[in-house]
Amino acid sequence: MSVASVTDKAAELAAQLVAARTANGADGALDALAPALRPASADEAYDVQHASLRALGAAIAGWKVGAKSVDGPAQGAPLPSAGVFRKPATLPRAAFAKPGLELEIAFTLGRRFDAHSGPYDDAAVTDAIASVHAAIEVVASRFRAWPDVDRLWQLADLQNHGALIVGDGVRYDAAYPFASPQLRFTFDGASAFDGVPANPAGDPRRLLAWVVNHSVARGVAVEAGTVITAGTYTGLYAPSSPGVARGQIDGLPPVQLTLV
Repeated sequence: MSVASVTDKAAELAAQLVAARTANGADGALDALAPALRPASADEAYDVQHASLRALGAAIAGWKVGAKSVDGPAQGAPLPSAGVFRKPATLPRAAFAKPGLELEIAFTLGRRFDAHSGPYDDAAVTDAIASVHAAIEVVASRFRAWPDVDRLWQLADLQNHGALIVGDGVRYDAAYPFASPQLRFTFDGASAFDGVPANPAGDPRRLLAWVVNHSVARGVAVEAGTVITAGTYTGLYAPSSPGVARGQIDGLPPVQLTLV
């Protein structure tokens, strides 16, 4: 295979990631890939993300976005529609290699942002928030060595996305304590998180304009109804068996995932 062009390189890596994604669990986990396929930059990794969605034939139902510190840069990934659930979901644990669960806050946008429009400031995007939700993300890598995987491989792999379960929403309230809400996260009734809830990015609303501007600048419209999940408040919980995960964030309806 020639990797002379970014397009060919992105398509080949996307094909391997999609093949691993559509296989079951550990059977689909990748070992070392050809070094020539490694994205050389974040932009190349984002090319792979969109090539992966094209290979899946998937519409974008949402985005995940995060940052490692309150003033750190954002990075994210589009989420294929087949893996975004707007009601309690039951999923096979075996479909994910080494799955992890995170409790997050997600935002649904109430308007469309056209491709190649903008740029938009924070106010323009927060004004577009239609509802706020508790969400559970299933974190799942296509790489057998995860989490010891180069960050650009991870970014290309839809930033380790497996599935997103979104609870019912409430109307957006700018006064809500988005940086540190009170919450409870359990797995089969036992606590899955005992620390102080905090999003590494601080107030996750600061990440939303990045998603919109990143998408439209790449020629991809952000449709009304798109959900954006904006980083964990609990860190990663790794379930060792099937069971029921339930998240309750104060002021938001609960969210639930059953792994069988």
